[in-house]
Amino acid sequence: MLKTLGLRSSSLSFSHFNNFSTLPRKFPFSFTHFPCPFSTVFPRPVNSCRCKVFAMAERTSTSSSHSLKYTNRLATEHSPYLLQHAHNPVDWYPWGEEAFAEARKRDVPIFLSIGYSTCHWCHVMEVESFENEEVAKLLNDWFVSIKVDREERPDVDKVYMTYVQALYGGGGWPLSVFLSPDLKPLMGGTYFPPEDKYGRPGFKTILRKVKDAWDNKRDMLVKSGAFAIEQLSEALSASAGSNQLPDGLAQNALCLCAEQLSNSYDSRFGGFGSAPKFPRPVEIQLMLYQSKKLEESGKPGEAKESLKMVFFSLQCMARGGMHDHVGGGFHRYSVDECWHVPHFEKMLYDQGQLANVYLDAFFISRDILYSFISRDILDYLRRDMIGSEGGIFSAEDADSAEFEGATRKKEGAFYIWTSKEEHYYVKPSGNCDLSSMSDPHKEFKGKNVLIERNDSSALASKLGMSIQEYLDILGECKKKLFDVRAKRPRPHWMIRYLSDRTNVRRLLLLLFFLLVIVSWNGLAISSFAKASKILKGEPQGTNFNFPVVGCDPKEYMEVAEKAGNFIRRHLYNEQTRRLQHSFRNGPSNAPGFLDDYAFLISGLLDLYEFGGSTDWLDELFLDREGGAYFNTPGEDPSVLLRVKEDHDGAEPSGNSVSAINLVRLASMVSGSKSDHYRQNGEHLLAVFESRLKEMAMAVPLMCCAADMLSVPSRKQVVLVGHKPSEEFENMLAAAHASYDPNKTVITQDINNTFYLHYIQNLTLSSFNVTGNSYRSNKHSRDGIWETNNNKVALMARNNFAADKVVALVCQNFSCRSPVSSPKSLQHMLSNKYASSSVV
Repeated sequence: MLKTLGLRSSSLSFSHFNNFSTLPRKFPFSFTHFPCPFSTVFPRPVNSCRCKVFAMAERTSTSSSHSLKYTNRLATEHSPYLLQHAHNPVDWYPWGEEAFAEARKRDVPIFLSIGYSTCHWCHVMEVESFENEEVAKLLNDWFVSIKVDREERPDVDKVYMTYVQALYGGGGWPLSVFLSPDLKPLMGGTYFPPEDKYGRPGFKTILRKVKDAWDNKRDMLVKSGAFAIEQLSEALSASAGSNQLPDGLAQNALCLCAEQLSNSYDSRFGGFGSAPKFPRPVEIQLMLYQSKKLEESGKPGEAKESLKMVFFSLQCMARGGMHDHVGGGFHRYSVDECWHVPHFEKMLYDQGQLANVYLDAFFISRDILYSFISRDILDYLRRDMIGSEGGIFSAEDADSAEFEGATRKKEGAFYIWTSKEEHYYVKPSGNCDLSSMSDPHKEFKGKNVLIERNDSSALASKLGMSIQEYLDILGECKKKLFDVRAKRPRPHWMIRYLSDRTNVRRLLLLLFFLLVIVSWNGLAISSFAKASKILKGEPQGTNFNFPVVGCDPKEYMEVAEKAGNFIRRHLYNEQTRRLQHSFRNGPSNAPGFLDDYAFLISGLLDLYEFGGSTDWLDELFLDREGGAYFNTPGEDPSVLLRVKEDHDGAEPSGNSVSAINLVRLASMVSGSKSDHYRQNGEHLLAVFESRLKEMAMAVPLMCCAADMLSVPSRKQVVLVGHKPSEEFENMLAAAHASYDPNKTVITQDINNTFYLHYIQNLTLSSFNVTGNSYRSNKHSRDGIWETNNNKVALMARNNFAADKVVALVCQNFSCRSPVSSPKSLQHMLSNKYASSSVV
């Protein structure tokens, strides 16, 4: 068997390896019997001596000869990725019964290809194989070929990615899997080059061998596939042995995860682990959370060590080439250990999570470096990634043409530079030489990826100017670079500002690709909402330079609200109280998945700091007997596995986010409803007891969730007053002026319940009311609190004042005396809690 090329990528790693270590040996059919066993082959960030065979391929532009010669069934699909393949000579089918029936009718296996629209190596395999007429003939004659967009159907992707990861120890995109007509996996891998090279099988050889095996060894293939699904299903739907975690496990898991991350810390370049380096924000979240716990337990020295690792890592990432210094935002990951040369695609889930951790760093340090980077990310999204109705687009491509009229696209062409410039280490000979991992195939010879290697203060001193003068000039320079770069051919997503007639076709091409995904919008909504409060803590008179706009933080809340409203209008059915997964020129046919519900609820809680029951989530996803949430509703018979996902990777797992949502909800309501949320959270986490014990580093956010649930009583801040008003906003900013992940803010606002209604309308059944009950009148609003937390309702009645906003800080069933000034509230929250009155 070909040696798997392993990546330390949260998006590629498999969270249940320990459950499948013996799986391949149980198969009645051994993959090693094949003369050309299947490999998992990855993009650039692998050791150069192990992947010389995989030379960089350039992507043919949309104007290739095949574009008009062929049209297949994908031409009528919504997905941008499927539409990219609509003019391949391969007779592609979308995932669905038509394709399955055709495979049964012809009695041939299925070739399943899964990718996404901004995936560089998906583009490579398209150019090399799927636009090749010889390859297309083999696929059309011997297989039924199906294309799946993982961003549109993550449930389908999860099934077959899990299979490939379990058997080969790694995975990635494009994902290439062969299936029986009843959808059982037979064998698979990721990227395959078209021809045999260096003793490795090419895609055409693979197709011939699979055809031969189907004709002559079918029984073994089918039995092994069925057995694999049976074993995976059993392992991935584990049930809880009890209704809650053992005492002390939450604290032990938190400490273990922090210890494991500390042991993998790169003290030279920052981050955790070695190349390739991924900006896994959940690791930063755990280290910040652990630091807060250490500080509270009287261990300031250890707390500072955790913060030191976090702050240095965030600084290195911000200075590196993975950060787009000219346009803002972050690329997907760095191929080297020094955060220099990235894989250039930009993903919304990265931007939302990274903005949040930079905001948290500013929370704690008050260093405007971190607020600047969070604004850099959010302003990039506002400028380039938001539609007119407020939906936030999912990604930007890594590939673009080097010049107008070029027939091929190259990775990073839009972002790289030539010539010489001191601040960003630009050299005439090129600067992608900091590491042997940076450019092993010399793709960027003579080119430069901007990186800050010198301290701005030192450069300012060298030039005899103040640091502020230096930064202002640097901002002007970046604006000039931005304007120059804007004239280059752009990756798709980025050409919507070109409106002259010669660019009408390009504008239409852009609209062709726009995709809004609910779960990733939930992550971005959270960061925009939090920024609107946290950034009020920036010192007055703070200067900003390009690409940061320096807007009033309240504008970020407007972006968050508009995105939430877009989802409510276009992707939420008020009658069924269900979400659709994505939108492109209309809702997709794919239902909402666990991540969509969990991430959106989290975003809405950050928007309003209030949430109703999650019975609507329970009905769809909760395994009532076994505990925890499945990743899919279980309504599509073509999806063979329902997975209880726990791995906190490039995106946090839906179960980790759901557990934190349940903790937050339990703190907002009282009585049986609060008990219900806590019990669901405890049962959910109990399912993953062994993971928390043995592989805590794989589930950092779940470790935080477990500890949050173990906290006897969360701190509550209750604000009572009129909104919108400047006084209310100032008190709300004061309530969020200090980092405390075990704090809940509850607002009693008689003027604005937009997102309260939004969440409540998703969960009507749990409140025993109908949709018509949510009228904008005082009686309905008071009734919500009377029903769900009469203590909060009592506090509001007893402390309401028409001319001011009142704040109460409560914990352990008691509250301190009410205050009515932001400074008093900040002082109260910054000191250790001591009750002075009882409600």
